[in-house]
Amino acid sequence: MNAVILSIGDELVLGQSVDTNSAFLSGRLAELGLMTLYHQTVADDRAAITAAVQQACAAAEVVIISGGLGPTQDDLTRQAVADAMSVQLVLDEAALKTIAAFFTRRGRTMSDSNRVQAMHPVGTTMLANSAGTAPGIKGQLNRATFYVVPGVPREMQVMFQEHILPDLTRGACIGAAILTAKVNTFGLGESSVGELLGDLMRRDRNPVVGTTVAGGVVSVRLRCAMADPDRASKALEATRAEVERHLGAYVFGRQETDLPQATVDLLRQRRITLATAESCTGGLIGKFITDVPGSSNVFLGGWTAYSNHMKVQQLGVPSDLIEVHGAVSGPVARAMAAGAISRSGAGLGVSITGIAGPEGGSPEKPVGTIWVGLAAGGEPVDTARAVRLNLAGLDRQLLRDRAAKTVLQLIRFHLLNVPFDRIQWVVKD
Repeated sequence: MNAVILSIGDELVLGQSVDTNSAFLSGRLAELGLMTLYHQTVADDRAAITAAVQQACAAAEVVIISGGLGPTQDDLTRQAVADAMSVQLVLDEAALKTIAAFFTRRGRTMSDSNRVQAMHPVGTTMLANSAGTAPGIKGQLNRATFYVVPGVPREMQVMFQEHILPDLTRGACIGAAILTAKVNTFGLGESSVGELLGDLMRRDRNPVVGTTVAGGVVSVRLRCAMADPDRASKALEATRAEVERHLGAYVFGRQETDLPQATVDLLRQRRITLATAESCTGGLIGKFITDVPGSSNVFLGGWTAYSNHMKVQQLGVPSDLIEVHGAVSGPVARAMAAGAISRSGAGLGVSITGIAGPEGGSPEKPVGTIWVGLAAGGEPVDTARAVRLNLAGLDRQLLRDRAAKTVLQLIRFHLLNVPFDRIQWVVKD
């Protein structure tokens, strides 16, 4: 069985508030085996809400509507639902007494405008709200059972728990088990991930496999729907294992694990400490790492050596190296990484120097040219590695973000003995 979720409010449509209700409801419905067909956000417009309700109730067996049940003139959901049903509103005296008692308990006088919260369309029933003043509404329209709840997240969640969940659990709405999983990757574009996954992304298979991109991270999302939860769990795990086998070292974590967390975890496992020497990223790598709780176990610290003077004075980069090769070069990146190790005693030193733009590029070194250096403690300085990244076409903020994340993935590749040129934007020598 399917569901539709409607979120009502100008503040949502205008981007002034983020709709967290839909994500909560979709997740809880999936646990019950109900697939959400779509979310729709609708402005505080009576005709628009009416049309959305009619469409949703024709598309799905369960419709949940949140928002627009307040006492003000822009709270129009109950009126719009009545319009969709072609009925009038009626006052529920019991609900009115409950609302009045809510104000009395708090030593306040109920405003006349709050009376509208005790009204509901003819043929529907009211749902008590133990967390606020606005009761919810339950009714039937076309093929759907619909529920209207307040938009305040806490009230919505309480009403879902107290009314909607027991209702769906008791009724015939329970469908197949719907289980989900997520595998996170970095170092490939979305199309390349899709090519590696091949037939795993066929839309007629179960579990279904798809991809999404956020912040340069390509996540592979899996969804399995089966009548038997045990079978669904085994099928999901088997497909996840296949996804991870196809993508190999590009995979850095599951579910909500991010790249900094994965990098710190691997450094902990290998018992290796890290020091950084940053130029174009201005300390962003260090920030990513120190955002992870407990990173002090592996991260000793770093330098933001933005100027050539700082590179020479703080990291010991030979000035003639900069004169001959330029600050944005492989030799300087290697020297920065080696300097980070010699001055910190870390087991691993990484550096980054580049042209983040929008100005400063040249035909030989255009904007987006980045050099990353990596040196291992206890090894000769001349064994330090340097790789060049081509991040042309990104604005300054995105370039710095992708460059810093690439360094984190290169640290992982180093520890896993994976060739650096597996990352698509690493320029092959």
